[in-house]
Amino acid sequence: MKITIDQAVPEAYDLCVVGSGPAGIIVTLEYAKLRPAHRILLIEYGPDKVPANNLLDATIKIVDSKNHHQPRECTNKGLGGSSDTWGGRCVMYDEVDFQPRQMVNGQCTWDISLFHDSRRFADQAGEYFDCGPAQFNLGELPGSNGSRIAEHFQNGDVTDTTLERWSLPTRFGERFRQQLLSAPNIHVLTGWEAFSLGTPAAAGAVSELRLRDFARQREAQVVARQVVLAAGAQETTRLLLKNPRVFEGRGGPPACLGRYYQGHVSGKIASVKFYGQPEKTDYGFIRAPAGIYVRRRFQFSPAAMQQYNLLNTAFWLDNPLYVDPAHHNGAMSLMYLAMITPFLGSRLAPPAIAYSITKGRINAIGEHLKNVLRDFPKSLTIPAKTFYLRYCLKRKLPGVFLYSPRNVYALHFHSEQKPVPENRMELAEDQETLKIHYRYTDDDVNSVIRAHDVLDQWLRKCHCGELVYWFPRTALAAAIHAMSIDGLHQVGTTRIARTAANGVVDENLKVWGTANLHVCSSSVFPTSGQANPTFLLGAFAVRLAHHLASPPTP
Repeated sequence: MKITIDQAVPEAYDLCVVGSGPAGIIVTLEYAKLRPAHRILLIEYGPDKVPANNLLDATIKIVDSKNHHQPRECTNKGLGGSSDTWGGRCVMYDEVDFQPRQMVNGQCTWDISLFHDSRRFADQAGEYFDCGPAQFNLGELPGSNGSRIAEHFQNGDVTDTTLERWSLPTRFGERFRQQLLSAPNIHVLTGWEAFSLGTPAAAGAVSELRLRDFARQREAQVVARQVVLAAGAQETTRLLLKNPRVFEGRGGPPACLGRYYQGHVSGKIASVKFYGQPEKTDYGFIRAPAGIYVRRRFQFSPAAMQQYNLLNTAFWLDNPLYVDPAHHNGAMSLMYLAMITPFLGSRLAPPAIAYSITKGRINAIGEHLKNVLRDFPKSLTIPAKTFYLRYCLKRKLPGVFLYSPRNVYALHFHSEQKPVPENRMELAEDQETLKIHYRYTDDDVNSVIRAHDVLDQWLRKCHCGELVYWFPRTALAAAIHAMSIDGLHQVGTTRIARTAANGVVDENLKVWGTANLHVCSSSVFPTSGQANPTFLLGAFAVRLAHHLASPPTP
């Protein structure tokens, strides 16, 4: 039920969860099912009506914003957290992400056993995300019959069977609000920020949390037997940086806290030209059982990644750049014009998605209008159908991918970022402002170029197709540096490790040196892989709830 701070203060909770994004809500609901007699407090910084500006976003400084979105574009405040603008893509990490590799420079601090253990909870995560069972390989779907992404393609160094699954997309605040508020053992407190953690007791238990209201005019304290920080990577990392006392049991804060911040390198530098029949190219979405949308992608075999020294990279077929009218597609031009229209564009997509279409540019409006007129009426009917599928149905069409009669598609890359200590979050001198240092390294960019080369070689070897680059060879690196921007996928700053010397949390997500303080955020992932982190985080959240609900080991 919804409570006030005056109702929360006298209670002694069994579990306190800080943050009500997907991770916090999953931990709360799963634990409540497993321990119905236990009392749980879920704390959310955002009030019921979240204003446009807030002090948490205002006290984050992106030192170099060239490759990093601004804070309010990365996260949302309020019940449901960042799921409020989440696109719904669910992707599973790969085994190789949990194994030592030359390209991650000794910073893979989790292991394959954790991957397999987390997979045990993946189907339950899929239920929370509304994306169906955790089947991320085409061969697991009924009726796939060994189909290929394009005529003559063969699996080998490059594969075409890995799937991304798509949620509704699920807005966790909307979907689970009633369930949270009606559960007798869950108390929901909104409009309060956890800003201070109590000093651990002799046995390492952190039981006290200091809170302040949204306007920072009032403070209070709550008490809990177990604490989970699920406030997203930025706020979870900031809270731990502000409270070094919680690490007294291990001799002080770990050197890696706030460091090894990663996301993904993403964009388009080439098209793929397939040689076979255009009608046999699987360019769009597949409807899996229950009407769930899935889509296949190119990836590399572990052997190929090792042989060519690649960071984990995925590719999928995409449309040409919307912003460039040279695509001569009236539907794309109309969609681009809609996205740059004041008031309309912001209602059609969240800022980061809108940027991926407009690139922040108003370009050649006259040429776009010519495309619209040239393709009439398709330039209107295709967007109209797309609008219906994307905005009028419960399970929405996740994206728009248009058939190419020339069998030529833009190729979108989404690549792992190498963990380096220079990419970091740290406190400013005022001990409140969070400074974020983030850039792409030459290794990140050069791996993307090599990945394109390996894909091109494999397609030619299969007599399936070839890549056509959009830039001269000498300009590829600069183009990748210029187009890639992240900050949405926040990985690495509170990483998992088997030893306290190498990490912030252990494999059960418990902060090293404490007895009861846990982190449930993608910041615990030491490598970013090719995958968006949200789905695996959901599996980790289910796993953590089961761990916390288990009887203590004698």
